[in-house]
Amino acid sequence: MSGVALDPKTAPTFPMAARAAMGDTQLRKNVRHATEVIQAKRARVVGEMPDWQELREAGRQIRQHTMEHLDFYLEQFEENCTRAGGVVHWARDAAEATRIITALVKASGSDEVIKIKSMTTEEIHLNQALEAEGIHAYETDLAELIIQLGHDQPSHIVVPALHKNRQQIREIFQRTMNLPELGERPQDLADAARTFLREKFLRVKTGVSGANFLIAETGGVCIVESEGNGRMCLTLPETLITVAGIDKVVPRYQDLEVLLQLLPRSATGERMNPYNSIWTGVDEGDGPRVFHVVLMDNARTEVLADEEGRQTLHCIRCGACQNACPVYRQTGGHAYGSVYAGPIGAILTPQLQEMHYAQSLPYASSLCGACYEVCPVKINIPEVLIHLRNKVVKQNGAFHAEALAMRAMGMIFRSERRFRAAQRLGRMAEAPLVRKDGQGAGWIGWLPGMLGGWTQVRDLQAMPEETFRDWWEKRGRNGN
Repeated sequence: MSGVALDPKTAPTFPMAARAAMGDTQLRKNVRHATEVIQAKRARVVGEMPDWQELREAGRQIRQHTMEHLDFYLEQFEENCTRAGGVVHWARDAAEATRIITALVKASGSDEVIKIKSMTTEEIHLNQALEAEGIHAYETDLAELIIQLGHDQPSHIVVPALHKNRQQIREIFQRTMNLPELGERPQDLADAARTFLREKFLRVKTGVSGANFLIAETGGVCIVESEGNGRMCLTLPETLITVAGIDKVVPRYQDLEVLLQLLPRSATGERMNPYNSIWTGVDEGDGPRVFHVVLMDNARTEVLADEEGRQTLHCIRCGACQNACPVYRQTGGHAYGSVYAGPIGAILTPQLQEMHYAQSLPYASSLCGACYEVCPVKINIPEVLIHLRNKVVKQNGAFHAEALAMRAMGMIFRSERRFRAAQRLGRMAEAPLVRKDGQGAGWIGWLPGMLGGWTQVRDLQAMPEETFRDWWEKRGRNGN
């Protein structure tokens, strides 16, 4: 039921994908409207908090401390989860995680699963892996359901269907649910989804979830959501399988006091999530009878080993950086070629690919710093972007076009004679391209080849006929 998964290994570079997205005016309008609404709500509820900056710092310290002692807290989580009746599995990468989950679903005797929204399952292309084994996965989050029925891909961490408007959603439901008379009011769409999903909740006996947080102290798992579908998936199935990255662990139950204030305000502009579910192991009279947790690495250990890039793992997946980013708001999420879009995707995806793919993403930013200002756990995304750009240049070696250009510029700037010669050659080369504006100033609106990337979105001012140095020397000779 799902479309082709976003895959950084096969996706076009960000500049190519962004150029196509910029031509979709409806998409840009949808994304701009949705992000503006979320940002306005976030600003209101954050403004109510006199200790917001202190909360951000507390969140940063919790995440930093956890990453510094991640091995200890993961082992503590496994011990306490097992003691409570859960079964913990360790997965080295996406392939191993999908093999484990597929085997667990088959062992439950089911060929269907209901799912809670999870970016981790999107990261490992779980739905496609299940389908290949004859297992049907049903997304139960409203936005994820829209994406699945429309054979589309998520474009936002928190609001996956943010790029769709109400009319587009109605068309999807009319076609896939056989509801030709469906109205377009939000209530009509919600009622249609509720009717469609209720049958799945009551029938399917195996559930799959992600995790917002794993609590080492208790072995518990925390899920926050706004619709109630998560609560249904956590309580009705006989078997529950949770898959989570190893970075989702937090040391203590008390840490949620901080994180559950930061997350909803930053993610959806709510003071708290309507549904906050925490479950630990199994209980004979309530919830699933069998509970599994799949702890997945998938290159997170390599990210952890990078002292500067490590702060990427502090992310609590609120999506605030996406809403604030001027680049994301123009291109939407699909241009990033990964389930993780926006500024956090620009630093997370290349590292999860061990810098072998998605090398254009660290450049998908103006480095304006808006993402850093809104991050609830103070991840310095611009700092990591620069760090990753440096890695890309080093990895591609001295023959990378940008590196060669910078070396040539360095040679020119180290010599006054070479600098003046370059200026003369530059004025000669640009002459056929310069056009005059109404005030007589010269502008270049088109450059050939690789240089054309600049003039596609902005004009370049022509070099002055007389430089300051020439003017100064002439002034000195005239004695003025």
